This record gives sequence, C-alpha cells and structure tokens, in this order.
Amino acid sequence: MRHGKKFNHLGRQTAHRKAMFANMACSLIEHKRINTTVAKAKALRQFVEPLITKSKNDTTHNRRVVFSYLRNKYAVTELFKEVSVKVAERPGGYVRIIKLGNRQGDNAPMAMVELVDYNTTYNPNGTKKKKTTRRGKTKKSEKAIETTEENKETN
Repeated sequence: MRHGKKFNHLGRQTAHRKAMFANMACSLIEHKRINTTVAKAKALRQFVEPLITKSKNDTTHNRRVVFSYLRNKYAVTELFKEVSVKVAERPGGYVRIIKLGNRQGDNAPMAMVELVDYNTTYNPNGTKKKKTTRRGKTKKSEKAIETTEENKETN
C-alpha cells in the first residue's frame, strides 16, 4: 500500500535525490529551460516552485533557506535578482512542462521544463494580454448581425 507517500522517490536514496534536484533547479534558474524525463520534471516542479515563491520576499532568512536547498550562491543570486522580479505579480505556476516525445535510447518519455515568464514563443512582446470578459456583444458580433439583416432584406 502507498498510504501517505506524496512524492516520487525516483528510485534514488534521499541524499542522491536532494542533490539531483538541487543541480536541476540551479540549471533551470541559470538557463531558464532544461530537458529531462517527465517524472523528474514533475518532481522538479514541486521542488522549485516553493523556492521561487520564497524569492519574492528578499530577506536574509529567505536567502538562507533557499541556499540550503540549492547550495549554489550564483543560482540564489540570479533567483532573487532576476527571476523574482519577473514573477512578482504571478500568484503561482512559475514552471511549465512541455512533453517532447520519447528518448531514442531507452524510450523514456522526455519533457522540457521552463520558467513561464521567460518564454517568448507564447508571449512574444513580453507584455501580458489584457483579460476580457464575454458578457456583452462585441463589435464583430454587431457587424455580423447587421450584415445578416442586410442579406435578409436584399433577398
């Protein structure tokens, strides 16, 4: 039975798993995008997102807490100076996982893990799209109604 087992051990001892996540998180923060297996990507998301949330509040305590996980002062500096500024207004969901297919050698499912605010493909200008509601008629729908009425009159 698997009662109370909330995270994937990935077939590794605790120390190996923590070191692997620290290395992967540092690479993600430094390069903004990494390729890995789907299982590691999902586990990495659970590891990194709380650290990014902590980086929003730049205090000495938060820096020490994040450093205890990452163990790389350059990654901690980059996280607190650059990444936290970009994700300041985002309430969560800082990491995106995109499935890539299977690896050639062992057919393992692969994925790309990236920081959401650093992808220019989905958001080319770097500006957020204004949220709109669909409560009332839009100009396009009014024009469509007018043209259909004109077509009915001419027939």
